[in-house]
Amino acid sequence: MMRSLTLAALLLLPASTLAQSEVSVHLYWLHEIHEARISPQKGELKFRACPTCAVATVAHPLAVRAAGGSLEVDGKSIGGNVAEVLSPCFLDVAGNPRVGLPARLVLRSEANRLTLTLHLGVEEYVAAVLAGESSNFSSVESLKAMSVAVRTYAAHFRGRHQPEGFDFCDTTHCQDFHIGNISERLRAAASATEGELLWYEGQPAATYYHRDCGGTTEAVEQAWPGTKAPYLRQLSDTFCIARGRSEWRSEITKEELRRALTTAGLRVPTKLQNLEIVSRTPSGRVARLRLTGPATLTVPADAFRLAVGRELGWERIRSDLYDVRPTGGRYIFHGYGAGHGVGLCQAGAARMGEQGRRYEEILRFYYPGTTLGLTAQGIAWKSLGGERIQVLTTRPQVDGFLVGEAERLMHELESDTGWRFRTQPQLRIYPSVAVFRDATGKPGWVAASTSGRVIRMQPVATLRSAGQLEETLRHELLHLLLESHAHPSLPLWFREGLVLVLSENAADRTAPAAATDLALLDRMLLEARTQDELRRAYLAAQAQVRLLIGKFGKAKVLGWVERGLPLGLLASPAQGH
Repeated sequence: MMRSLTLAALLLLPASTLAQSEVSVHLYWLHEIHEARISPQKGELKFRACPTCAVATVAHPLAVRAAGGSLEVDGKSIGGNVAEVLSPCFLDVAGNPRVGLPARLVLRSEANRLTLTLHLGVEEYVAAVLAGESSNFSSVESLKAMSVAVRTYAAHFRGRHQPEGFDFCDTTHCQDFHIGNISERLRAAASATEGELLWYEGQPAATYYHRDCGGTTEAVEQAWPGTKAPYLRQLSDTFCIARGRSEWRSEITKEELRRALTTAGLRVPTKLQNLEIVSRTPSGRVARLRLTGPATLTVPADAFRLAVGRELGWERIRSDLYDVRPTGGRYIFHGYGAGHGVGLCQAGAARMGEQGRRYEEILRFYYPGTTLGLTAQGIAWKSLGGERIQVLTTRPQVDGFLVGEAERLMHELESDTGWRFRTQPQLRIYPSVAVFRDATGKPGWVAASTSGRVIRMQPVATLRSAGQLEETLRHELLHLLLESHAHPSLPLWFREGLVLVLSENAADRTAPAAATDLALLDRMLLEARTQDELRRAYLAAQAQVRLLIGKFGKAKVLGWVERGLPLGLLASPAQGH
């Protein structure tokens, strides 16, 4: 029996380059889209006309249109209402700037409306929300604090739009998502805090945030009665007002106000005679207002602000921290701050970063009582530095030997492949399977996961008891080494299969398997949901690379890693150049 990790009869399986935990985002949620243009970012576009169809490769842009209950591509019906783009693309929607998207984009026709749902990794999602919510932050530490808040918010509220078939919309109803405006600076902020969440009593915290608290944040139970989150309490925020309070003034006519409230479904007096504040919360924000005329209507302040914002614009009443007075046929609103006031104040967080405060301190201030970490308890990492690798562990006396073991394997892999490690790997050993699962989002039967230069592994004792420790470490180091040299066009099946072949020893090798549909194989690797599905996909990828090495030799196949696969090879692995 093969000793390869992929074929182990036990529960552990590598998952180095599989898609990281994903979220789905409905693009243009507030807009009614009927058609769009999809163009390849590089070379060709991978397109699938239905969820189970074979992947087609096209070099030209695709015109996609909703036609009743079906989808049309380049003027022809595809025979269904769902299609997918499986490679990075440019998206053009009339009246909107072109945006570059990573794969996977799902297109659906629903009653003549085209819906566009983007599936992407959590860290890319965090960077896109930073682009929408805080791209003007000057401090890196403030951006890192926002990264954690955004990521934790996504973890807490994931599936907010599940009945509609996606996790989040792209507006401030969820988090303001600007995929087309991501900069390397924003990606770096997300990467610097990768996987970190704020936890409270074993669950990701509800990390609400807002633009400007006006000097005092709001307790969550005041904003949303019935919500219990002790870490979202009223705070005096001197950082927010360090350069003065953010003051605003607005005029709204009686007719505008009546129209906005009526549109929102409120029974407004036909002749509005007066508007007055009835009560305030302890933070000084308006809690309820009374409208009087022939009849009287009492309205919660949040419903009032929401109605005005949707009909007249969100800048008319920027927060609930205001006074109001009548003058002629209009009302003058004079207030401070912007947003609901709950949780992190972006203006205050930005100022804290400018003053040299670290992101951990910013988060502690705005979410007191939460714990920052990769798991519900947080992890007190101890760093063990070798010449070529950094090992992070909570049990340095137990795991210290991995520094020497990993460096020995790195030397062996460099000798075997002729490549050199271009970055210093970081190896994180998690203290339990549960902690590994919570931190990485991987199921318990996955032994390890590699992202960037970071290898994340289950506990040494768990891997050792399954006889998988050295093989897991070798496999993950091979992935890291290969990815640092890989040509961008290399398909997933080739990357995974080559690592598995290079991981095996002579006794592991069995007779080559028959050729398979390579586009289908990539799909199997990306979409496997069970241990058995993933094992079959790994087996198939391993067999295909073995076929290539048997036909062309190991040296030539290794050379393709940096150059890309030769033309024509993708048609069939048994044919090539």
